[in-house]
Amino acid sequence: MRFAIFADSPAAAAIAERTAPTAGGQLLRHASGRPWIVGHWQPADVIATSAGRHRIALLGCTRIDARTLPDTLGRARTLQELDALARTLPGAAHLVASVNGRVRAQGTVTGVCQIHYTQVDGTTIAADRPDLLAAMTGAGLREDLLARQLLAPLIPYPLGERPLWQGTEKVPGNSYLELTPDDAHRVVRWWTAPEPDLPLVQGAERLRSALHDAVAARTHLADTISADLSGGMDSTSLCFLAGDRGPARLVTHLWGARDSANDDQTWAEQAAAALPGAEHVVTHPDDLPLWYEDLMTPTEDAEGPFAWIRTQAQQLAQVRQAVAQGSSHHLTGHGGDELFAALPTYLHTLARTSPRSAWRLTRSHAAMFRWKSGPTLCALADNRSYGTWLAAAVDDLAAPPPRNSRPDFGWGVSFRMPAWATPDAVETVRGMLRDAALTEPLAPQRGQHLALEMAQECGNTIRRVSRMTSSLGVAWHAPFVDDRVVEAALSIRLLDRAETAQYKPPLAAAMRGIVPDRILGRPTKAEFSAEAYAGLRRHKHHLAELCDHLHLADKGLVDPDAFRAGLLGLHPGSLTMIPLDATLACESWLRSVTTTAPSPALPGGHR
Repeated sequence: MRFAIFADSPAAAAIAERTAPTAGGQLLRHASGRPWIVGHWQPADVIATSAGRHRIALLGCTRIDARTLPDTLGRARTLQELDALARTLPGAAHLVASVNGRVRAQGTVTGVCQIHYTQVDGTTIAADRPDLLAAMTGAGLREDLLARQLLAPLIPYPLGERPLWQGTEKVPGNSYLELTPDDAHRVVRWWTAPEPDLPLVQGAERLRSALHDAVAARTHLADTISADLSGGMDSTSLCFLAGDRGPARLVTHLWGARDSANDDQTWAEQAAAALPGAEHVVTHPDDLPLWYEDLMTPTEDAEGPFAWIRTQAQQLAQVRQAVAQGSSHHLTGHGGDELFAALPTYLHTLARTSPRSAWRLTRSHAAMFRWKSGPTLCALADNRSYGTWLAAAVDDLAAPPPRNSRPDFGWGVSFRMPAWATPDAVETVRGMLRDAALTEPLAPQRGQHLALEMAQECGNTIRRVSRMTSSLGVAWHAPFVDDRVVEAALSIRLLDRAETAQYKPPLAAAMRGIVPDRILGRPTKAEFSAEAYAGLRRHKHHLAELCDHLHLADKGLVDPDAFRAGLLGLHPGSLTMIPLDATLACESWLRSVTTTAPSPALPGGHR
């Protein structure tokens, strides 16, 4: 799916006509008859209706009562009156409305759906992806932003908010874009993170309802859907919900692990035995591509670097397997760790709101991570604002990654530039961090901010994964990063989310009675360093050959000899491989946008 959105004005209509649909393109019109939404989508991807001169379209995956949408639209007099509708939609979909000549365009809070905009001949045009807008204007890359793509393990908010294409801007997930008849625009905030004030029992009920609706929004889309059944609590919960929400035939997939100590398969087999109505497919690891395979194959997605590039070839192999099973929609448990893990950062807020409980939980974390009491108390006492915390990261940007034994209750995950980044690249990112010193966090509490930031990071990646897999015929869905599910999870008290006596207590409470208790009580969690080591061992010499002609080196961002040393050197732990991913993703993307056509296809099929 790809589309552009136009204001109800003569100037916008003239621009839309230049990108009018041809050969399979679609067009929705304003009540005036002018073009409104121009693009390509499947019929099942769009719910559109009208009420008088008002129009609304939901593009993506959602469900709504056939009478609710026109009734709500008919009562609306302003775009703001659609806030209530936006707060109830399950699934993940763009909401685009035309009310009294004004257009509202929004994505999702977590970024699974996004809206971008730019100026074309003085008129604001919106689209679901920035490279589509760049194709309209002939814009090139924002090379001044490339240095931030080297940050690992993630790019901190708000450094990643600017698109990599010149002249384009992203609408924040908590806001919508308003297009006016005089070709102007404004960004309007409509969403704020919920307060974490619900006790576990009430919060679990809300979470259970949200997850039911999220899965039901997918199971009605096709006769057959597939789903990961890794053995972890997240994917297992979705499989039991999908098996309960019919009418689709469910095919579960387990991809075997290389490490004999990985007990995922044991737990997945127990879950499969309790899902007799589903079909279960198990794939041996030798039948899948290794990690780090075919990283430099050009892709059609020109938005930006792909975060999960190390597993890209394996992902595509899994898609082809799903297609062979007759699936066109696949469920994955990604996003569960981001929402339900007992983040140490929660302790910072609890130390101020529930000191007795905070002390008990801090001792538990300290025992697990071998924290010393002095550094732990100092970290808890830190009261820096988000902007000050970002600015302070300037000093550590080129330092080695912090050790796990060092307590960290900061606003986010500690990030670093890799050892092969040039001094100019490091200094560029330092400037970005200083410029962000006045940034407000995504939520007032540190833990709430971090959970939302990680959910958005996951949502951004799922959007890109689904774009890639949909080209092969399978849409990828991560219900845990649906807005309603995220809201429900973030509404639960931090004290209940920080508990370490049980694994992921909010999800376990929500799934009680749906997933067997013995599975909810799993005391272990698998890790996949064996896959990382095997893949890098097989492909590192091929990857090192890239250093002879690195695009990133040509742009002065990476020292090729230092990067080659990072690829060929020893990695005492798999975490030291993470900085490789960001650099390889950026290099692969740069090669794609310079070796493929200079601009992506416009909504109507033109270039």
